[in-house]
Amino acid sequence: MTDDSTVAAPTGRLPEPPPTSGSGRAGESPAVDGVLRRIAGLLAGVDRLGVAFSGGVDSSVLLALAARVLGPGRVVAILGVSPSLAADERAGAHAVARHIGVPVVEIQTHEGDVPAYQANGPDRCFHCKNELFARIGDEVATAHALDAVAYGENADDARRPDRPGSRAATEHRVLRPLADAGLDKAAVRRLARAFGLPSADKPAAPCLASRIPHFTPVTREKLHQIESAESALRRLGLGDLRVRHHGDVARIELPEQDLVRAVTTLREEIHAAVRSAGFRFAALDLAAGIQSGAFTLPLVTATHA
Repeated sequence: MTDDSTVAAPTGRLPEPPPTSGSGRAGESPAVDGVLRRIAGLLAGVDRLGVAFSGGVDSSVLLALAARVLGPGRVVAILGVSPSLAADERAGAHAVARHIGVPVVEIQTHEGDVPAYQANGPDRCFHCKNELFARIGDEVATAHALDAVAYGENADDARRPDRPGSRAATEHRVLRPLADAGLDKAAVRRLARAFGLPSADKPAAPCLASRIPHFTPVTREKLHQIESAESALRRLGLGDLRVRHHGDVARIELPEQDLVRAVTTLREEIHAAVRSAGFRFAALDLAAGIQSGAFTLPLVTATHA
């Protein structure tokens, strides 16, 4: 293992299932047991698995399923760390892995040094995932005797055109058990609640670079501004949100239920939070709340039209 990787030990709250069961623990519901059997079939022949892990609900459920099917001692959670990962997300990922009882291996990724990533085209996620999967192959797979690596693409993701990271997974032969088992986002959420995962109701949290419009360069400074602004806004009690980087302007996306207080009781605090992060102006987006794929989807949809 290189100096770019570190390991955090688990607490082991989810015990290893009986080795002959091929499914889950005693008392699992029939629906959960059926999912476990599907995952066991997809992981047949895998003795040790690495899960590309972010702490989001998809990779958390995949990690929990793998721990039940293979046993937590035969699974490692692999967390890529770079300026595009917010500190809160990093800490949250460790908390979820501890709950599941699987160790975390952190690797430093350097997508920010890749010119094509910096250029921030619609394929930016390909270059990010390509860097992650390449470093897993170079630094983690051999050191931890992994037979395979998997990531948390679900069946809904597999149908979307704005997922260039999926191409990187294919090129690096990374498994996608959730999608192959036909588990969509709703099914993943149900499993997370059934397993009692801390991330069960966690909003989607794509990397910080997703807040920067395409063809506007990704820089460490912009990522830091976005993280600082979002962290300050969450301290005001705003949960699900995005701060889109438009130069001097921070365009804030909030769920509909938070819009009124954002322009009334929290207006001055929001303005101060955004200014303290280095923006000159705060703009509240009134269009459609949180917009998944807001920058990428229109471009790839036009390409596929």
